[in-house]
Amino acid sequence: MEESVNGSVLISGASIAGPALAYWLGRHGFKPTVVELAPALRGGGQAVDFRGETHLTVLERMGLTPDLRRIETGGSPMRFVDERGRTLLHLPAEFAGGEIEVLRGDLARVLYEHSRPHAEYIFGDSITRLTETLSGVRVDFQQGVSRDFDLVIGADGLHSNVRRLAFGPEADYVSHLGYYAATWPLPNDLGLGKGSVGYNAPGRLASVGADHRDPAQAGAFVVFAAPELSYDRNDPEQQKRLIDKAFAGLGWEVPRLLASLRQAPDLYFDSISRADVDTWSTGRVCLVGDAACGATIGGMGTGTAVVAAYVLAGELARAQGDYRAAFTQYEGRLRKYAQGCQAGGDRTGRFLAPGTATGIRLRNTLLSRPLFLNRMLKLGEKISSTVDLPDYPFDTSRVMR
Repeated sequence: MEESVNGSVLISGASIAGPALAYWLGRHGFKPTVVELAPALRGGGQAVDFRGETHLTVLERMGLTPDLRRIETGGSPMRFVDERGRTLLHLPAEFAGGEIEVLRGDLARVLYEHSRPHAEYIFGDSITRLTETLSGVRVDFQQGVSRDFDLVIGADGLHSNVRRLAFGPEADYVSHLGYYAATWPLPNDLGLGKGSVGYNAPGRLASVGADHRDPAQAGAFVVFAAPELSYDRNDPEQQKRLIDKAFAGLGWEVPRLLASLRQAPDLYFDSISRADVDTWSTGRVCLVGDAACGATIGGMGTGTAVVAAYVLAGELARAQGDYRAAFTQYEGRLRKYAQGCQAGGDRTGRFLAPGTATGIRLRNTLLSRPLFLNRMLKLGEKISSTVDLPDYPFDTSRVMR
């Protein structure tokens, strides 16, 4: 192929993996552009966490640790109750919160601010076509004019647009794991303090937790078992009806949560699924984060995305423009690690909403034992720290070829 010397890289997605990758590419002398379908940074979202030496090392090398410490939630203890509100199980803050826990929207903002001096951002647009040429990739956009880039990176999550355009239909790579999850905001009428409280019925979890920043506000979080459903991902009213049907007739505070759902201005609704892509790159297009090897919940996707962004940018810089070698090295270093983290997502639905009353009692009994709980915490830290992180020196003299 002909040589190109400008090192331009288009990244699709401005949530976590995209801005993290833009930061490192910019530091290594590339020219990253990030395109995001949303008109602005997405706020809100559930808490996400970092745990283990690998995650913390990358955050430290990015210089993010002080900023994240200032906005961390301090962890989110979880309490499971019966229909009358009596506590059946209490999980400490570190169980779900790791060593640093922040709200997803806050993390996205910090990553954006750190990467913005090194990258161009385009909001409110999306890629419609990718055409590989002798010297790069011609990219057509929904709104903007077509442009040429040396490389294109899909950092756009489990439902990756780049993966669909370059690799094939989503159905070829994303597997439904038998559950759906949803979150929405509501007033804190229950007077909730720190953490969340949840109620289980077989195959269902309804929970609510106070907002970390505004104690007058709260967030609902529900999970329910279901075969793969056919619905419009852009129709929140249809999604609300699916949730209402799944939780109709349950006690505790469920009727109050469902009443708030009908008036909710924002709703996140998605299947609990996982993505598995045989090879993370094709030609000049590569995937990073959940687009390559992700899980909706419980797969340590946030930490893995930040680690993957660091390694991908470093390998591209180290390869001195040989992107094929860089993609191969990147995947070789991270595939086993990412799959080990991702495996936790396979169990998330069953953990949060066991399918039987016996399963609910067994979960509560086991996790009430300190020895078993500590073993699970240590296992999570071990899985998240099983990859060797090279130290990639900055070399802005590299070229693409």
